[in-house]
Amino acid sequence: YDREYLRRRISADKLRECWQTSPKLLHYIVMMETVYSPKDIEDKQYQKWESSGAFKPTGNGAAFTIVMPPPNVTGVLHMGHALDHTLQDIMIRHKRMKGFKTLWVPGTDHAGIATQNVVEKALKKEGKNRFDLGREAFVEKVWEWKHQYGGRIEQQIRKLGDSVDWSHNRFTMDDGCHDAVLTHFITLYEKGYLYRGYYIINWCPRCETALSDVEVEHEAAKGHLWEIKYPYTDNPKDGIVVATTRPETMFGDVAVAVHPDDARYAAIIGKTVTLPFVNRAIPIIADEYVDPTFGSGAVKITPAHDLNDFDMGKRHGLDQILIMTEKAIMNDNVPTQYQGLTREACRTALVDDLQTNGYLVGIKDHDLNKGTCYRCQTVIEPYLSKQWFVKMKEITQPAIDAVRNGDVTFIPQRWEKLYFEWMESIRDWCISRQIWWGHRIPVWYRNDDLDQTPILARSEGEAIEKAGTSDIFQDNDVLDTWFSSALWPFETLGWPEKTPDLADFYPNQILVTGYDIITFWVSRMITMGMFQLQKPPFHTVYVHGLVRDATGRKMSKSVGNAVDPLELIDQFGADALRYSLASMATLGGQDIKFSLEKVESSRNFANKLWNVSRFILTNIEESGFDNLDWNTEIEPSGLTGLSAADQWILSLYQSTLEQVNQAYDNHNFALAAELLWEFTWNRFCDWYIEMAKQKDESADGQRKTLSVLCTVLSGILKMLHPFMPFITEEIWERFNQNSRLTMTEPMLITSAWPIGNAGWKNNALETDFALMLDIIREIRNARKQLNVPPKNRSDLIIKTDDSGITTSVGMMTPIICRLARVNEIQFMAESAAKPDKSAALVVGTLSLFLPLEGLIDVTDEIARLTKQLNKLDQELGGIAARLGNTNFRDKAPADVVAKLQAQSDELNDQKAKIESEIAGLR
Repeated sequence: YDREYLRRRISADKLRECWQTSPKLLHYIVMMETVYSPKDIEDKQYQKWESSGAFKPTGNGAAFTIVMPPPNVTGVLHMGHALDHTLQDIMIRHKRMKGFKTLWVPGTDHAGIATQNVVEKALKKEGKNRFDLGREAFVEKVWEWKHQYGGRIEQQIRKLGDSVDWSHNRFTMDDGCHDAVLTHFITLYEKGYLYRGYYIINWCPRCETALSDVEVEHEAAKGHLWEIKYPYTDNPKDGIVVATTRPETMFGDVAVAVHPDDARYAAIIGKTVTLPFVNRAIPIIADEYVDPTFGSGAVKITPAHDLNDFDMGKRHGLDQILIMTEKAIMNDNVPTQYQGLTREACRTALVDDLQTNGYLVGIKDHDLNKGTCYRCQTVIEPYLSKQWFVKMKEITQPAIDAVRNGDVTFIPQRWEKLYFEWMESIRDWCISRQIWWGHRIPVWYRNDDLDQTPILARSEGEAIEKAGTSDIFQDNDVLDTWFSSALWPFETLGWPEKTPDLADFYPNQILVTGYDIITFWVSRMITMGMFQLQKPPFHTVYVHGLVRDATGRKMSKSVGNAVDPLELIDQFGADALRYSLASMATLGGQDIKFSLEKVESSRNFANKLWNVSRFILTNIEESGFDNLDWNTEIEPSGLTGLSAADQWILSLYQSTLEQVNQAYDNHNFALAAELLWEFTWNRFCDWYIEMAKQKDESADGQRKTLSVLCTVLSGILKMLHPFMPFITEEIWERFNQNSRLTMTEPMLITSAWPIGNAGWKNNALETDFALMLDIIREIRNARKQLNVPPKNRSDLIIKTDDSGITTSVGMMTPIICRLARVNEIQFMAESAAKPDKSAALVVGTLSLFLPLEGLIDVTDEIARLTKQLNKLDQELGGIAARLGNTNFRDKAPADVVAKLQAQSDELNDQKAKIESEIAGLR
C-alpha cells in the first residue's frame, strides 16, 4: 500500500493493533521520510486547506480584513507578487490563529489595455483586427480568452500558499463590480465632480488611447537640446533663441515665454516673433514657471502637446493647436512639406531645414526622462484630447484629513510625505480610455444633439427612456482600470448594496502594497472610500519595498534579470521562498536585493525543522509511552521536576514567544523571522536536542523531556506557520497521526496561537546556560585546532574567585562533560599560575585551561605545527623577495602587487596563530 493511503485509512485502534503484530509496518506508516520533499506535500496541503473551508472567516473574534491588490488577469506571478502576497498571508494566518474573524479577499483586475493587446495579437496571427470583428464580437472574444486563460494567475497564487477565501473571489468586471462602477460614475456626475472636456493627457499613438500616469514608464535616455532662433516680427534680422528637446512641436507654438525677472528679456516682453516656416506671429510673454537657467532662458509654448505649456496657455488665454493625428502623424496644421510624416521623420527633416535656413543656432547633448507606454514601449505623446475627468481637487480633502488625524496610518510613516505631496498638488484625473475592453462609460447622446449633452443611464433601455428617442449612441470610451480598482476595498464586499459582508468587514484593517502605487492607487482608494462611505477603506497602509536583482537593478524580462518565483518554488519549495522574502522585508520599507543564497539557506532551515521533528517523532515511537500530551501547558510548580536543560529551553521559548509576538504586532516580520531562526536552529535544534539525546535513566524523566520536546516543537510550528505554512502543516499532520500522542487541534492552520507561560521565564538560568554554551564552544574549537582525536577526553580547569560562577558551572557539569568531552572540571584561584602543558582559552572574563597530557602527543603536535610554520616561512620568504624587488614592483600591475601583499598579510596571521599554539604547548 501507498504510505499516504495507509495514513488516511487506518484508525488509531488499528495502529495499536499493528504495534502488537507488526511494529515495522507501523513504523513505515507513521514515520517521516528521511528527506523533506516540498513537491510531495505542498499541493496536497493546499487542497486540504481549501476543501476544508479553513480559509473562510469563521473565527469568533473581531474582524480582520485584507483585500488582495488585484493582479492583472493577463499576468503571471512575479517576485513583487511573491513578496506582497507572502506578507499578507503572514498577517492573515497569524490573526486567524489568534482567533480573529479573518477574511482575505482575492481577485484579479481586467487590465484593460494589457488584455486587449493580448487578444489583438492573437487576432493578428489570424490576419484580423478588432475592427474586422466589431465591438460586440471583439468584447465577446476577450471574455472567451478570460474564461480560458484568466485563471492561470489564481493557480500560481495557490502555489505560493495564499490562504485567501476563494468563495469571495472577485473580478473587476464581474456583475457586482460593474454595478459599483456605474453607481460611482453616476454619483460623481450628479454631484458635479465629473465633466467632459479638452485636456492634455498621456497618449499612446500605437495603442491609440489615453494612459494614466502609472501606465507610463519613465527611463533615463540620451537626447539633444536644439537652440532655434525665432526672428522678431518687427526686426527679422534679430530674434530670440529658444531651447527645445522636441523641435517638431514648434508648429503648434502659440507663444515664447521668459521669466518676468529675467533682465535679459525685460525690454522685449510683449513683442512678437515670427514662427519659422509657418509665418505666424506669436507673442513673448512672462511667466514665473519659466526656469531662466534652462537653455537660453526662453521657452516655446505648445499648449496642445505639453502639460506645463497647457497650464501656462490657460493662464494666458492662448490658443491650442494640435499638429498630429492620434497616430502621431503630422496633420494639416503643419506646413505642406511635413504633412503625413511621423513625428520622428518630421524632426529629422525640420532640423535639416532649420540649419539650411539659418534658424538653428546650436545642438547640445541633453539627458531626458523619456516616457513610454507600459505595454508597447511606444514613446508617449502629450496630447490635447476630449476626455472624461474627475475633479479630484474638490473631493480629496477628507482623504487628506483621514491621514492627518490618524484614521489611516502608514507603516513606515515616512511614506505619508509622498501621499500628502501628491494629494495637495493633485490634478484632474482623466478616466476615459479609447479601447473596447473595460467598463464602458454609461453615457449616451442623442444623434440630433450637436452639443452632445450627456444622458447618464445604467442601460440602453434606461437611456432611451430618458432621451425620449431610440436615436441615440453610447460613448465609445471605457473607464480607466484604476477607476474600478479605486473601489476595490468596498466593491468586493457587495457595495453599493448594504450587504452583511460590507457591515462586517468594512473598513479593512490593513492594505499591503509597494510604494510605487501610493499615488495612483492608495490615494484614490482612500479618496473614494471617504466619498462614498464616509470612512477610510483601511486603517493601516503597510508599505514594502520593491524586489530588485542582486545588484539593485529593477527586475525586467527585457533586461534578462527577472527571477521567476515559480521556478524557485519548484526548486526549493514555497516555504523557502516565503521565508527568505519575509526575512529581507525590513520594517523600513527599503528595496530588497534578491539573494538566491537566502532562499537556499531557508530551504536548509526547512530541512533542519523536518529532521528535528523526525527525531522527536522517532523518540515518541520508541519510548513506549502512551497518551503523551502534544502541547502540555507545564505549570511553574512543575518545573522543579524537570532537568536544567528542560527548564532552560522552556525559558528561552517563553522569551522568544514574547519577542515574536511583539514583532508580529509591530509588523516587523523580518525581525520575527530572525528570532525564530535563532531559537529554532541555534538553540532548540543544535543545543537542546543534543542535550535531550542523553536520556534520563528514570522513566519519569524521559517522559517529561518528551513532553518538553513536544511543547516547544508545537509552539515553534505555530509561530513558524505564517511564514512556512506547508512544512509546518505537514509535520503537524504527521504528529496527529501518531497514536501515542493526544492532540486536540486537527489542523495547524486553524489551531490557536501559542500562549506560553510567564512562569517559565528564568533569566538567571538563561545567563548560566549562555556561559556554559560559550565554554563548550571554546573547548570544541580548541580540540579541533589541536587535532584531538574524538575518543580522547580531557579535564577542564577554570580560574575564578567568583562563587556564583563556581556554583553555576558546577550545576552544568554533567552537560559540559558530555558535550565537550570533558572528564572532570576543576577550579583554581585567579592568582594561581597557568597549569603546565595546557591550552589556554578565554570565555568573556573567564580563563580556562585544557591539560594536554594524555589528550594529545605534545611532542608530535609541536613537530607538526613547527613543520607548518617552516612551510609558511618559505612561502613568506618567496613573497617578500618578489615584493622587495624594485624591478618587479615597478613593472607589475597594481592589482598583482596588492594581491601579493594581501597574501603576505594572511600568511603572517596564520604564522602568529601557530606560534601562539606552540607557545601554549611548551
